[in-house]
Amino acid sequence: MARDTADDTPLEGRAALIEALSEGCKPKKAWRIGTEHEKFGFYTEDYSPVPYEGERGVKALLDGMKANLDWEGIYDHEHIIGLIDPVGGGAISLEPGGQFELSGAPVETLHQTCREVHGHLAHVREVADALGIGFLGLGASPKWTLEDTPQMPKSRYNIMRNYMPKVGTHGLDMMHRTCTIQVNLDFESEADMVRKIRVGLSLQAVATALFANSPFLDRKPNGFLSYRGEIWRDVDNNRSGLMPFAFDQGFGFEQYVDYALDIPMYFIKRGVNYIDATSITFREYMNGKRPAGAEKETVTQGDWKNHLSTVFPDVRLKSFLEMRGADGNPWRRICALPAFWVGLLYDEDTLAETEDYLADWTDEERQTMRDTVPKTALNTPFRRGTVLDVAKRVVTLSHQGLRRRSQLNGAGFDEGQYLTPIDETVASGKTPAEIMLGKYHGEWGGNIDRVFDDFAY
Repeated sequence: MARDTADDTPLEGRAALIEALSEGCKPKKAWRIGTEHEKFGFYTEDYSPVPYEGERGVKALLDGMKANLDWEGIYDHEHIIGLIDPVGGGAISLEPGGQFELSGAPVETLHQTCREVHGHLAHVREVADALGIGFLGLGASPKWTLEDTPQMPKSRYNIMRNYMPKVGTHGLDMMHRTCTIQVNLDFESEADMVRKIRVGLSLQAVATALFANSPFLDRKPNGFLSYRGEIWRDVDNNRSGLMPFAFDQGFGFEQYVDYALDIPMYFIKRGVNYIDATSITFREYMNGKRPAGAEKETVTQGDWKNHLSTVFPDVRLKSFLEMRGADGNPWRRICALPAFWVGLLYDEDTLAETEDYLADWTDEERQTMRDTVPKTALNTPFRRGTVLDVAKRVVTLSHQGLRRRSQLNGAGFDEGQYLTPIDETVASGKTPAEIMLGKYHGEWGGNIDRVFDDFAY
């Protein structure tokens, strides 16, 4: 999750919110790639989850990395909850159940993305190995119950834990028992944003299928290939989902602002303190309504920035676009997710071809695909074929876009090499989840602990 801000600059009116989003527009030469990935920490001797406190806990891990990297600590009151690179801009943060997240710095090429990912994993292992901590890249926690899962000491999470059960059935599981890979991408103009958000929303379920990697829960198969995808079908549907209004004529920054304004807030941050604001929407807040404990507070730019970070559609708009549909995956697949989207969205001709391919898709088709993919992934029926047929087409387009970008590494290879893991998925028709299930029912003999041995970083 995003690092919360306490920016106390007063916010004046709805027009300022629209302008703030429009300030995200960047010339193509300034476009960057920001990759985030989460992973489950576990003790290697018994596959148990890692608590925050203790000589071998998450706090000790963060303190050790802080000393090694010379990064700055991020604190919630007295608790270290993350690290930030004051030079490069990357950050490490904690999800509610202790999931360890790298929010990568904005970089120009996928080659840089992959160097960053490998460097991060090496830095983590340098400290974690001595603590007996390993990391697992799956979309959902395969073994630990919600009660088994530790809770991190972040104030915003306490507010969310109280609120989530009121608005959906899977919010606490989403918070504590899921991991994702996400990529953040830029846009040149409002029109460019609209094009990219529509392609992203249309194909997010295809990304969910290609990266489906969460077939276990509570020590056994859960009946899904992307259980994380199923969880997101009922977390808080007021703030998540496909945003069908994004396909309406006239959609732009203004319409997204109106959408976000009518979503209940989570909190107001003042200094180091968080005030529960779940009783009001941001529009009500701007119109003078206040939650208990914030009666005299002025609406600030920090309030709006924090609110945007608590809106969870499949593609989220801030000063960039966030692609949010993929499960957490093993390390060699981390770079494939940004490669997939960069290939489709960062080359003009490929973006136009992709738009043409998607032009006659309906809201109902997109929604049906999103609802069905968590269970059947690439085997999901779509028109006269399956989602696998769609995946073949768009992965080919992504390769095309990366070739046209012509960003070569020192050995002369373009960025298309990072699509290799999903090329293999498309060629075999088998998702990572199906491969794991085959092992579970075969060589693992139903022993879920084997997932930690075979798929840890």
